[in-house]
Amino acid sequence: MKVGLLALFLVSVTMLGNAQEATASSNLKLPKETLRIDTDSFYDTKFDYAHFSGRVTDRDQTASIVKVSSENRNVKFFRAGDLVEFKIQNNKDSDYCQGFVRSIEDHYFVMYVKDLFPCFPKEEYFRRGTALIMQSQKLATRVREASVYRASLLNKKKDYMVQLNGINSDVWNFEERKIQVAAEFDQRIAEIEKQKTKALDELLTQKNDQIKLQRELAYRLDNIDKELNFYRIEKDELLLDRWHLDHDLGYPVYERPEEIRPRRASGETVVDP
Repeated sequence: MKVGLLALFLVSVTMLGNAQEATASSNLKLPKETLRIDTDSFYDTKFDYAHFSGRVTDRDQTASIVKVSSENRNVKFFRAGDLVEFKIQNNKDSDYCQGFVRSIEDHYFVMYVKDLFPCFPKEEYFRRGTALIMQSQKLATRVREASVYRASLLNKKKDYMVQLNGINSDVWNFEERKIQVAAEFDQRIAEIEKQKTKALDELLTQKNDQIKLQRELAYRLDNIDKELNFYRIEKDELLLDRWHLDHDLGYPVYERPEEIRPRRASGETVVDP
């Protein structure tokens, strides 16, 4: 009884999850005409990816939990809750049974079987090793989405390969580029040294010209000083000069004349007390 209730609960949760996923995928899924699938993605638009075969490898006592092995490697794209319809290979005229994927392993997947009666007789035992014919439109959709994603991964790989080739070229040509860069800087250094030597030579020439100009200016200043001394106007005091001349000749002279006293601003003569 508990197993049956648990099975009903799992079925309801699975169907609810499928409905939500279908709604989300319908809102987010791109139109088919906008999807571009490259030939490198190995996706064949003419092949039916919804149909595949498998074999029962394990089951529980109630045959509601079944583990299936399949040579179809696309079963790895199953997700928990995906709907899988199947029937017995020996009974191809029967209806399809429904199962819901629970977990996925390499080349295996475990599914919950809702009811075996549409595809398997009640009086027979559902044995391990039973061959199954299965179909799943969800798997076909996931394979198509995987092919589109693989095409985008191939484009990314091409971009990365282009970048890697550029980096490898730079790494392999490192020594050559190193020599080239060093030569460019050596050339710049030589040009700078040349400019430095030229600037120093110009500065030295300017210094020599300034020294010559300094000497010429000093010479002309000396000549001007000499001419200034020559053309200086002397102020002769006749009274004192005459007294000295008469005194030297022995002529009778008066006492040495006094110097002319300056006048005041008012015009009065300065008188000693």
